[in-house]
Amino acid sequence: MYSLFSILMLVLDLIWYIIIAHIVMSWLVGFQVLNLRQPLVAQIWYGLNRLLRPVYDPIRRLLPDMGGLDLAPLIVIFGLMALRIILINNIGAFG
Repeated sequence: MYSLFSILMLVLDLIWYIIIAHIVMSWLVGFQVLNLRQPLVAQIWYGLNRLLRPVYDPIRRLLPDMGGLDLAPLIVIFGLMALRIILINNIGAFG
């Protein structure tokens, strides 16, 4: 059962890195460091958006309108951290 714990932690790490990549890329696109007219950049950007939109949209509906500030990724990261802490504190259940 410890392997199940390891797999869950790996999945959480993967989701974490995908969200961080999306956040950094949104800054780079926003400050026009990256150009969405480049095919590779556009492909990565739209792929990340399609991947994360089902996660962000329910949170965005609950949050008040903050103008250009999107707090959904921050809330998802906090949720991932909380889930990670819960899993680590209950590692005995996997053993």
